[in-house]
Amino acid sequence: MSMKPGPILLTAIFALIAIESAPAASVRDKHVEVELVSEAVSIQPGHPFTVALRIRHDTHWHTYWENPGDAGLSTTLKWELPEGFSAGPIQWPAPIIFKLTGLTNYGYEGEVFLLAEITPPETLFHGQEVTLHAETTFLMCDDVCIPGKASLVLNLPVLDQSPQLNEKWGPVLARARDNIPKPVSQWKATAYREGDKMSLALTAPEGFDQTQDLEDVYFYSSDAQVDPNAGQNLKSSPNGYILELVRSAYAEEKASLPGILFTPSGWGEGENQARAVAINAVFEEGLPFGGAADSTAGFGNNGKDSTKEGGFFALLGLAFVGGIILNLMPCVFPVLGLKIMNFVNQAGEERAKVAMHGLVFTAGVLISFWLLTGILGLLRSSGQELGWGFQLQSPVFVFILTILLFAFALNLSGLFEVGGSLSGAAGKLITRGGWGGSFFSGILATVVATPCAAPFLAPALGAALSIETGKAFLIFTSIGLGLSSPYLILSLFPSLVKVLPRPGAWMETFRQLMAFPLYGAAGYLLWVLAAQVDDYGFLCAILALVVVAISGWVYGRWALPGKKSGVVNAARAGAAALLIFGFYFGYPATGSAGIVWQEWSPEKVEQLRAEGVPVYIDFTARWCATCQTNKKLVFSSQKVLQAFSRKKIAALKADWTNQDPRITKALAGFNRSAVPFNILYLPGSEEPLILPEVLTPGIVLETIQKI
Repeated sequence: MSMKPGPILLTAIFALIAIESAPAASVRDKHVEVELVSEAVSIQPGHPFTVALRIRHDTHWHTYWENPGDAGLSTTLKWELPEGFSAGPIQWPAPIIFKLTGLTNYGYEGEVFLLAEITPPETLFHGQEVTLHAETTFLMCDDVCIPGKASLVLNLPVLDQSPQLNEKWGPVLARARDNIPKPVSQWKATAYREGDKMSLALTAPEGFDQTQDLEDVYFYSSDAQVDPNAGQNLKSSPNGYILELVRSAYAEEKASLPGILFTPSGWGEGENQARAVAINAVFEEGLPFGGAADSTAGFGNNGKDSTKEGGFFALLGLAFVGGIILNLMPCVFPVLGLKIMNFVNQAGEERAKVAMHGLVFTAGVLISFWLLTGILGLLRSSGQELGWGFQLQSPVFVFILTILLFAFALNLSGLFEVGGSLSGAAGKLITRGGWGGSFFSGILATVVATPCAAPFLAPALGAALSIETGKAFLIFTSIGLGLSSPYLILSLFPSLVKVLPRPGAWMETFRQLMAFPLYGAAGYLLWVLAAQVDDYGFLCAILALVVVAISGWVYGRWALPGKKSGVVNAARAGAAALLIFGFYFGYPATGSAGIVWQEWSPEKVEQLRAEGVPVYIDFTARWCATCQTNKKLVFSSQKVLQAFSRKKIAALKADWTNQDPRITKALAGFNRSAVPFNILYLPGSEEPLILPEVLTPGIVLETIQKI
């Protein structure tokens, strides 16, 4: 039976119309051309069909994936369809990585097709024409970023027969469909998380040869749960692989981890050995494969991760040795022999009782350190951040820590003495009889040793303040065992008291020698502070140290035993006043760590210019990668900060993240439509100086010198 010529002719005519009219549907917005294209030239009622947003980028320009990474905006596609039609979500091909000075972004360059499936209703009739409307927004970036948008139209006829393939776009979209990551079938992916750490456990399919390592494995998190700027380490495990990730600071708690797993070597999915597969790994409790991971492979690996445990055991050893060395400090050492002889006097010839006194004394020391651990845990549970790395980002914390370490160093150098009363109390408590005397003397030994801890225990204490409470407990226990071990050993073997070096002048020399590591630590912190405050703030910090030294000298010169009570009280009051003044004088001013940006407005600009103030305007946006790079390189430069302060430049930020129409108008006034855009108004000048899009500290400083 032959087909009637009418439908054949009609189909051919519609096909020719669709093909001829396709180019007219494209829209160019600056550096990107977009259009809607269809896999078929007609629609069959009730049968889904595929259309795509075709994006063609000019050379060096790119747009973004559904998760843009550190900066950027995802491309959107909003449909306006006839009644009864429905559109599926965008089918995203695997992106590529764009690196820009510490920022990691995901997107596309060249030509890319974002597919979507359209489902028509059954009620369409043969011969009618359907118009599909779509609004797309995108962000095109090179050295600058420009928001783009387009209103797109696609006309397709309705035929009651199977659609004819679009000869131009059908094969192209078929290849594009092959690039869409498919759900993984042979591999099993399970997600785990603990704090800021995340991992993907990948169970290999049966028969997979793990001797041939996967290459350059990378996980693209589609919902931004993973920090794009952190490394990703792949480790072998008995059942497959473990991909270690870092959780984004902005990630929300979710039940699963969706995204794309990519490896150039392929996952063994089908004939094409799929390089990118889609996963949606459900989070489970515990550790992947029981925590077993015995080798490393693939992207970004740094070798077997055995250093963590080894490093922790080294910290325990350092803590123990530091605890032992504390016994050599002048405030602790004299107590050692006295306490052991007191054990002997209490127990007579019963060595078991002597040993028990040593154990009770050790218990007093350990309980003191465990109490410190408990306080640390309580502070953490209340949301307090105690890690050294975090705190050193605060100029206030750095300044206070510098003052304290400097004061401890002055004390060890002999400028003034503190702790004498504690040592005296220790002597009285040590000579008390009974188990209580041994127990509480252990507590007091810990107290009098505390001011001497810094020269030896900084690494161990710093680690204890930055790791989980369980490990901190072990570190403090190790310090306590080190401090109490000489007492315990000598209580078990009292005759060893005879071999201890006698207290003498060497102890004072040793004490003064130990001041120099503290001076070095204070100097390092002062250097850190120099990068966080301006020149004047740094000068104030240095002078504050001088005032603290004068405070210590006053206390050490006149607040001495044997002086008249009036002189002692006056010295103490004067030393306290000087100490408070030193803290106040050198305390970092709010905002001294960086430029204080004011919100931009045309009225603010006019007001400042009328007052004769130099005005620097940064037209920026959070999604602009170049903008973020400029801030990182330029506005963290100490020289730039000092120049802004010295020239009394008013810094205004015009934040275009939400595309404020006032900012759009202001940019248009300079024939610009993109950010970053930086200008500087000089006093008395009508036209501003325009800076390049990509900034360096040198460029900004050279421009500022014209004021």
